[in-house]
Amino acid sequence: MSDKLIIFDTTLRDGEQSPGASMTKDEKVRIAKSLERMRVDIIEAGFPIASIGDFEAVQAVANAVKDSRICGLARALDNDIDRAGEALKNANASRIHTFIATSPIHMKMKLRMDPEQVIENAVKAVQRARRYTDDVEFSPEDAGRSEPDFLCRILEAVIDAGASTLNIPDTVGYNLPHQFGQLIYDLRSRIPNADKAIFSVHCHNDLGLAVANSLSAVLNGARQVECTINGLGERAGNAALEEVVMAVRTRQDMFSCDTTIDTTQIVAASRLVSGITGFAVQPNKAIVGANSFAHESGIHQDGVLKSRETYEIMRAEDVGWNTNRMVLGKHSGRNAFRTRLEELDITFESETDLNEAFRRFKELADKKHEVFDEDLQALVSDTITPENERVRLISLKVCSETGETPVASLTLSVDEQESHVQMAGSGPVDAAYKAIEAIVASGTELQLYSVNNITSGTDAQGEVNVRLEKGGRIVSGQGADTDIVIASVKAYINALNKILVPIVRAHPQV
Repeated sequence: MSDKLIIFDTTLRDGEQSPGASMTKDEKVRIAKSLERMRVDIIEAGFPIASIGDFEAVQAVANAVKDSRICGLARALDNDIDRAGEALKNANASRIHTFIATSPIHMKMKLRMDPEQVIENAVKAVQRARRYTDDVEFSPEDAGRSEPDFLCRILEAVIDAGASTLNIPDTVGYNLPHQFGQLIYDLRSRIPNADKAIFSVHCHNDLGLAVANSLSAVLNGARQVECTINGLGERAGNAALEEVVMAVRTRQDMFSCDTTIDTTQIVAASRLVSGITGFAVQPNKAIVGANSFAHESGIHQDGVLKSRETYEIMRAEDVGWNTNRMVLGKHSGRNAFRTRLEELDITFESETDLNEAFRRFKELADKKHEVFDEDLQALVSDTITPENERVRLISLKVCSETGETPVASLTLSVDEQESHVQMAGSGPVDAAYKAIEAIVASGTELQLYSVNNITSGTDAQGEVNVRLEKGGRIVSGQGADTDIVIASVKAYINALNKILVPIVRAHPQV
């Protein structure tokens, strides 16, 4: 029988460290419930010491998820570990993931510690974490550039201290697959008590090798992979969960292990994360990209029609394509609406919120013949009022015709005070955005404006993603509507409400 390959998802922690990808507490819970549906083994919900918001989000995920183990990240510091333990105390199953840097450059330049001090701190951190849970994971940060002899010493020590999982991170994406696989093999061979711990890997994608390095490690004995939905993560991202899982599942002739992931939930999770973070999935992205199972070449089309296996090594249905279509329309009742939301693990804190979502659903159903799961996810995101909502759209009228300069007439509520303005622009969206800035004067810079259709057809909702920057801080905003100009304004206002609230948040590697 093959071994179990544990999937450790860090979308809510490392994925959120992508500039502009911050998520609210409610959004984190929605993604966590999606990961639970997918049967992800461990969900790293956040870095509790980073901020009050992070602590509350980890706590909320721990309360909401029952089938997956919930993990909190902590540096090898007493306060970090205590904060993680407090956030996780109501979890059905918990893990504390503690780490300290072990590469010469990190120890000298960042920690200003000698190797013996690093080992001492690592052991104390693991021992302290064991006060809160019997499941402790330890990571030697920047292991990919650490000295192998030192890695063996520190890993042996933390196993003795009670660490049951050893995570070997390629923190800066520096390693090559054969090199990283050999590192895992050597560590497992050289550390005397290696059989008492599961070896894990956490690879970054700076050279585009995160998945390749992860798979090489699995071939050399690693039995946990840390990854994210869509490969989300800081800089070039992390190993993509969907690619790791499907590579192992598809190539069982090469791998003596497999995951217990429900792969039919992959596409739904991908779309949810993309919609919440505003990080669109490129069409040619493996597994979850729109073109991943599309064939344009005549030779390919002919081959697939004769036998799917000629050009497809996986079935689209196995990863969730074309399996989540729902048939709801304007004649659908409240019960059908509520039932489908429950099937998607979408719940509301009050009946009032549900009624508001149902009202929006009816409005959408009047505009569209059919409503899909993707429409529902966008509708729910639109219904939930963000915390500290300072700016609200009251009304918008845009006039655009051939040969004339577009004009937007806009009314906003800012801190409960309504203001109206009319502005011209090079296009209807430009005019609307200039009108918003004429009222708010946010001082932000628009870094990204992106439009995607949520589903197919001319009646599809348009989903707009914007990215704003101010003083080095980057936020993303999302908006959806069958009217693309209104969707654009919703997205801009969504981003403004985030950037107008100052957030003090620590970074785990500082």
